[in-house]
Amino acid sequence: MPESAAEVYARIVATVGEQGRLPLADSAAWDSFPWEVVDGVLAPKVVGAPAEEQPRWGEHPDKPCGSCAGFDPATVVWEDDVWVLTHPGAPTGLPLVLTLHPREHLDMGNLDDEHASQLGRISNRLVRIIENLPHIKRVHVNRWGDGGSHLHVWFFARTEGLTGVVGSFAVEWDEMIPPGPEDVWRADLHTVATKLANWGGDARA
Repeated sequence: MPESAAEVYARIVATVGEQGRLPLADSAAWDSFPWEVVDGVLAPKVVGAPAEEQPRWGEHPDKPCGSCAGFDPATVVWEDDVWVLTHPGAPTGLPLVLTLHPREHLDMGNLDDEHASQLGRISNRLVRIIENLPHIKRVHVNRWGDGGSHLHVWFFARTEGLTGVVGSFAVEWDEMIPPGPEDVWRADLHTVATKLANWGGDARA
């Protein structure tokens, strides 16, 4: 069962204290991070001049597609002949962070109607399964495509009652909140995998 908001908060306090601040997420050092401190005030960065787009992973021989090379079996939660659901390899700050990939090298917009229909059905089932776990209020579904050209759709579960960790910034909070207990995380992965397998495919977690 996922941790309650009180349990997550207790884990944060144990790490940094009630008045302490969690360390910045790694994304704060990315070139694409939009904020910086100027004269002691948080301000947006200056927008860079237009430049040539760089190839994504899977679009150039020097940047091969990691997904096409295969998925680490230790990270596979569920799979069928067309789709693979993975976890990041270790517990996260948010209760669950999962990624759904097609086996074939396809990107959003390249899916045929059957692939698109499958994506919609699996995504809907995943959200329903995860949101029915105890202490989970909502699942955010995200697709970014500027790094890799092989479609990967993210599912971020957020804790009910942890009201400071909501919306699009939940992704950043996930990197900052201390990871939860591994036994709880693995039990939740198993629940998601077995319930999703009710519609087909194989549970691996």
